[in-house]
Amino acid sequence: MLEDIAPDLFDLIDTRLADATPEMVIADIARVVSVGNGVARVVGFSDLGANELLRFPGGVFGLATSLNRDSVGVVLLGKSEAVRVGDSVSRTRRVADVPVGEALLGRVVDPLGRALDEAGPIRASESLRIERPAPEIMDRDPVDQPLQTGIKAVDAAVPIGRGQRELIVGDRQTGKTAIAVDTILNQQEGDVVAVYCAIGQRASAVARVIEKLRRGGALERTIVLVASGEDAPGLRYIAPYAATSMAEHFMEQGRDVLIVYDDLTRHARAYRELSLLLRRPPGREAYPGDIFYIHSRLLERATHLRDEHGGGSLTALPIIETQAQNISAFIPTNLISITDGQIYLSPKLFEMGQLPAIDIGESVSRVGGKVQLPAFRAVAGDLRLFYSQFEELESFARFGTQMDDDTRAKLERGRRVRAILRQNEQDHMDVAPQIAVLLAATEGCLDAISVDLVPEAEKSIRTRLADGNDALREALLSGDRLNDEDRTALLDLIDDALGDIGDEDGHA
Repeated sequence: MLEDIAPDLFDLIDTRLADATPEMVIADIARVVSVGNGVARVVGFSDLGANELLRFPGGVFGLATSLNRDSVGVVLLGKSEAVRVGDSVSRTRRVADVPVGEALLGRVVDPLGRALDEAGPIRASESLRIERPAPEIMDRDPVDQPLQTGIKAVDAAVPIGRGQRELIVGDRQTGKTAIAVDTILNQQEGDVVAVYCAIGQRASAVARVIEKLRRGGALERTIVLVASGEDAPGLRYIAPYAATSMAEHFMEQGRDVLIVYDDLTRHARAYRELSLLLRRPPGREAYPGDIFYIHSRLLERATHLRDEHGGGSLTALPIIETQAQNISAFIPTNLISITDGQIYLSPKLFEMGQLPAIDIGESVSRVGGKVQLPAFRAVAGDLRLFYSQFEELESFARFGTQMDDDTRAKLERGRRVRAILRQNEQDHMDVAPQIAVLLAATEGCLDAISVDLVPEAEKSIRTRLADGNDALREALLSGDRLNDEDRTALLDLIDDALGDIGDEDGHA
């Protein structure tokens, strides 16, 4: 009986085989062949997308960054100790993204959006890719609205606009982070959302920043994203892109956002470390050839959108650390060419006690007075030129040469302008008092007062302006030019405020 069935069975098998078409099966699982120092190399994938997110055992993720013919170089977004040679790797078929939205305000998170504080998990309803294209040029509006920092030397000489990219550059321990944090704290009365991105910082330094924001009442409108120096270099690399996506969510809703990258020197070093481990060819200072591109594609995302696209803005304050005041080094020059200006902090001024240690001669804002109120521009317009001339005269006067009365008067006034630009940390000043004290210094109202008494004179002017002079403050903030009547009224107020100081303490 079997002999009768066998021919029919074999015929059926032959028919099925003839009709069958071979298909390629795409392997979604590969194996780790090497791992260490934040990168891994895997083999076995027959199809993979650039920058695709891969899943390793133990909950570790990685980014497929180097796609070669026979293997894939993966940047690990977690501890490499958790990955072993021979482990299986699976595709997620998606690129890295982060949660965005109101749920992140007041929270401390890592570059993957995971909570680092003790306030529970992040419950966000939306997510965005960490790598997103910058807005088109035709979708952007000019930068014409000021972002007040509350710091006189910045608002007067190096004004920042909403949507601008202003670099903060200086040697180690010169007050770079302090300026950025003070700018966040000064937005308390507005509706500006802030994102503070700490890259490669010590945990103690980040904790101090968080505590300052909490004490200043700014933490509830700030997202703190942390990739510390102990984290994997892959997390430090994606940190600024993830923070920018979180900020862009609010910008696309029509809100104004301020983002601080602290700092991009460590970001560049993390990328250099990863590139060398992935066997990419090194260039100048061992940085890979696309080091300029990774920062330009990040900072180009900061802009001011047109009204039809919501009218929101994203203002970027990247921080960069120099070595021995060398602002012409590779990474600083790259970022200076990308940004719209820089605030340079001088260690010499820091050692002299001139805080904030902003070198007005080396600092520049390519937006300039376009974002200043007309009244402010009328008072501070010539400040940079006057201060530069004063510094040259002071340097020349050290040779002990004889000076005429006009030169001596300029030196005395310059010393008082320098004294009025001193400011304590977290001592924020509104626009109207800044206009008043700068007018007092530049118009010579403080010439008869000792330099040591300038802080007291400033305090007296601020108190007098705040005491029942609402009409004058409104005129200064109205957006109109400073007319002769308001200027005269302001000078009279300054004279009244300085009267008691001169009577009690005598003249200089």
